[in-house]
Amino acid sequence: MVLAPFLKAAVRPVLDYALPPRCPACGVIVDMPGVICAPCWISIDFIGEPICVTCGVDLPSFAGEEAKCAPCLANPQPYDQVRAVMLYGEVGRTVAHRLKYGRRLSLARVMAEHMARLLPSDRGDRPPLLVPVPLHRWRIWSRGFNQSALIARHLSARSGLPVELDLLRRIKATPPLHTLRRGQRRDAIQGAFALSPGARTHLAGRTVILIDDIWTTGGTASACARLLRQGGAERIDVLCWARVSAADH
Repeated sequence: MVLAPFLKAAVRPVLDYALPPRCPACGVIVDMPGVICAPCWISIDFIGEPICVTCGVDLPSFAGEEAKCAPCLANPQPYDQVRAVMLYGEVGRTVAHRLKYGRRLSLARVMAEHMARLLPSDRGDRPPLLVPVPLHRWRIWSRGFNQSALIARHLSARSGLPVELDLLRRIKATPPLHTLRRGQRRDAIQGAFALSPGARTHLAGRTVILIDDIWTTGGTASACARLLRQGGAERIDVLCWARVSAADH
């Protein structure tokens, strides 16, 4: 019997926790759920300083603190900061794909645990809002979930930061962006997003942390950030699981 996508999404978490814990990347048995095995761990290219203070791309070793890359110096970005846990390598790709396409929903928690260390420690009187990049309703229907929303929920549970799932809406269906060239991606996301009714009330003067799984060219996050800025957000940070190296764009 073939299960409908929404039934697979419902059954998958039960299987995730009933079976022996395995490395999220390679599948070898590990001591605890969510633990990345040692060989996979040492293969990860974690992102560290020096990086562009705005877009987070890695910079030459001689770059100082608060340095910006050439594109960010030349063109102001619609967001204030982008951070990701790792470069998009074997581990980052495998974990993200197993969540998104393999419906391994427990991996959203694994990703959130690593992303949580990049959340701001200074939260002020009004804590930042966690806002996931939205999916079109057709994509949610076929997949059964929005991976960015799952990650945002786990980040909220871990950090105590409020999550707003409906401030942004995807109103235009687009093809899978990883199949398109950079210019095609830009055209595809034109007009794809909108603020929900009443969003401005929630956004006025707030810091927003936009949550996504993979940063490729930044087109999707930039489109969302522009709308959030128009809605009154004072600061917009982007937080991702992994990012594609600028050399691989």
